[in-house]
Amino acid sequence: MLPDPVALRTQMRTRRAGLSAAERVAAANGVAISLDALPEFHVDQRIAGYWAVGGEMPLHAAVARLNARGQQYCLPIVGKDRRLRFALLKPGANLKPNRYGIPEPECAAADLLAPDDIDLVLLPLTAFDRSGRRIGMGGGWYDRSFAFLRDVPRPAQPLLVGIGYAFQEVATLPARDWDVALDFIATENELIDCTPLESRP
Repeated sequence: MLPDPVALRTQMRTRRAGLSAAERVAAANGVAISLDALPEFHVDQRIAGYWAVGGEMPLHAAVARLNARGQQYCLPIVGKDRRLRFALLKPGANLKPNRYGIPEPECAAADLLAPDDIDLVLLPLTAFDRSGRRIGMGGGWYDRSFAFLRDVPRPAQPLLVGIGYAFQEVATLPARDWDVALDFIATENELIDCTPLESRP
């Protein structure tokens, strides 16, 4: 029987929130190592991530690698149209909380990047399965923003990489019409390739 998404989200968020600071740091370092196995993570210029809240996997270790290589790191900006845009996170950038209390870089509207301007996206997860299905926070922001990927051969631009703890994996999640599948998932233990077998090199 497929899990109930609402109950699963509550269960995973509770477990995630109970992690100690040391466990979060260790997992973040593990995720950075897992991402190093993805060639695009080393060469793509515009990489979007997120500001970790509510126990989400921190990205500081992965972002340090990007900064050392001179790649651009962007954070999502919540739009009034319920879609995401992205702003470059520059050193010393001013941050302000959005309507959900999540910090966003202050950025002129003309400088915002559209979802298809990004090369690779690191998405937070609440739960996932190995086919690339995910449960997020329930707002549908990523599914709406990257809906253009739903009907194109994958992988495509941008590459979608879910970020989560290994314990957030479940056997199978329900497939919903509006879902946009992930290409890869990085946990503290491994990089999971979710792309169809016929699409792999």
